[in-house]
Amino acid sequence: MTAQDARTGWVRQVVTYDHARTLALLYVVLHFSRRWVRTVRAEGVRGVAHNAYVSVARALMRLLLKLPANRRRVEREMSTAAGQLEQSLVLPSTVPTMRVLPVHGRDDRWIDKQLDVLQHLGKHGDDSERHWRDGRCSGAVYHGGDELSRVIVDALRRFLLSNPLHPEVFPGVRKMEAEVVAMVLDMYNAPPGAAGTTTSGGTESILMACKTVRDWARAERGITEPEMVVPMSAHVAFDKAGNYFGIKVRRVPVDRISRKVRIDAVHRAINSNTVLLVGSAPNFPDGMIDDIVALGALAKRHRIKCHVDCCLGSFLVPFLERAGFVSEPFDFRVEGVTSISCDTHKYGFAPKGSSIVMYDSEALRRYQYYVNPAWVGGVYASPTLAGSRPGALIAATWAVMVAMGQDGYTESCKQIVGAAKAIERRIRDEIPELTILGHPLVSTFAIGSAGAINVYDVGDQMSKRGWHLNAIGGDAPAVHLACTRLTVPVVDEFVADLKEAVAHSRTKPAQPGTMATVYGLGQSTAVGPMLIGDMATRFIDLLYKLTP
Repeated sequence: MTAQDARTGWVRQVVTYDHARTLALLYVVLHFSRRWVRTVRAEGVRGVAHNAYVSVARALMRLLLKLPANRRRVEREMSTAAGQLEQSLVLPSTVPTMRVLPVHGRDDRWIDKQLDVLQHLGKHGDDSERHWRDGRCSGAVYHGGDELSRVIVDALRRFLLSNPLHPEVFPGVRKMEAEVVAMVLDMYNAPPGAAGTTTSGGTESILMACKTVRDWARAERGITEPEMVVPMSAHVAFDKAGNYFGIKVRRVPVDRISRKVRIDAVHRAINSNTVLLVGSAPNFPDGMIDDIVALGALAKRHRIKCHVDCCLGSFLVPFLERAGFVSEPFDFRVEGVTSISCDTHKYGFAPKGSSIVMYDSEALRRYQYYVNPAWVGGVYASPTLAGSRPGALIAATWAVMVAMGQDGYTESCKQIVGAAKAIERRIRDEIPELTILGHPLVSTFAIGSAGAINVYDVGDQMSKRGWHLNAIGGDAPAVHLACTRLTVPVVDEFVADLKEAVAHSRTKPAQPGTMATVYGLGQSTAVGPMLIGDMATRFIDLLYKLTP
């Protein structure tokens, strides 16, 4: 017998099939035990028990919904809610529609007339443009004024056909894009060597930041199952990024009083797979700025990245102190902050489709790129999700920023945040049935119920008076208002209508409305969240429906 035969025989004796099976089972047990321990540490025993209850309840509800009687009842509820959504979105069949490309092209006069009709098209014959021009929309339209609109239109006209995918053909666009990024980096006090790119909006900026950190963690730390810790109040784009890029999202609670993310919960959620901590300045639901200093310190201690979502704060938070308001640390001056997202198309007044994502170094930004040197069509490299991009938007963004300047944005901040503070103060002083969640510092705030009325019914009553507010769910039901320049002259009108809406809700039974109906479904029994998801799907379907 040779030495090799002896070794082979020894291995066969020691490593039997039973041993291999035991080792495999042990690995599986250890793997899932580790994941379970991480989950318990992050969510707590109560959180794990709650999630288990919800999962079981949903499973049971799915089984119950298979029963014909239950299915018919739920379908009736859904049909009623969907019908109300359809009435609010789909124009009546009397409005002409185009379903087929015309055989012969229309002339300029016909097109101009139709565009004029579509520009002012609204439900029940009202002028839809009047609502946003009159300052009755929460956010949505960030209008910098007619003079600024003329600057935008001129820039769009000059660079209408440009495409930054071809910098050698459009060198002016390349220069303007680099300058836009540089100016925003300076606004956010970026360190030497910091870098960024333009994107199509806040969601893409957040997607890019998450994808970048995922690729960095894989290359530098060998992490293949990345996780990020995200406040419950942070934008849903982080969940979208997790879904797109295979990153586990651990949502952690906010403090019920301050509305800021609980740092102790963030700390518990961090484990060896965590690659990113997230904070907002401010968040969308109630306008609070998280404790960015504490988040940055945690990120630095664990040698991971920290992203600050300033998409909503954009061109307000950098100018708060200069405009005479209180601010909190939020930018690259905070140790541990490694990336920031900022929407130029919000309070920067650029046309829609413009945002910036920034990094503390060029080295980190490189993980955002997609590069393929092996494509038969030639070496392909792009900085963001898109290939071809509209250079006209870059030109318009550059033109707006240069036209406004620091003084212009400071004055804009003074007016917008001042309007928000005036409305908040009057609600606290004059409408005891309502409350303001937390102590927001910027332009957005959430209005909750002090206990006596249904705040969603108040939101529906405001809709009937021509206002467009956002309904907020979660642990503190509310409606929120994001003030813009258009809100400034209508502060008194808003408060007066809000008082009437509260009086109506206090004295009369709630009538079916979009907010009350949809959120009512979401809060009634375990089937609620399932219904809300289905309602959202039906809502998107309705966006592409021409006639009832």
